[in-house]
Amino acid sequence: MPHDTQKEIQKASLIGRILSMEAFLLMMGIALLVYGISNEATMIIFWGCVIIPGVFVLIHVRKTDWTKHWQDMEAEHKASIERAALRRSAAEEARKAADDEKQQ
Repeated sequence: MPHDTQKEIQKASLIGRILSMEAFLLMMGIALLVYGISNEATMIIFWGCVIIPGVFVLIHVRKTDWTKHWQDMEAEHKASIERAALRRSAAEEARKAADDEKQQ
């Protein structure tokens, strides 16, 4: 019987997703929320309400392609530097043209 590594990786990733840090944090937030509501503990309810949305923010941040994001930011930065250089050169040319006009 051939060894199917692809299926093994798929099973490991499913187990890894179930036992991930995000799942643990989500369960912890829900547990805090339930415990706080049942015992009327305001601060525990607050922390449960903070942790649960935080998990979804964490999931979004982890899914973001940061390499592409930084490449886009670098390209935008280079474009803004080029625009600033063009504006400076245009201002210098206008200033020189005004000085030449004054001298004549």
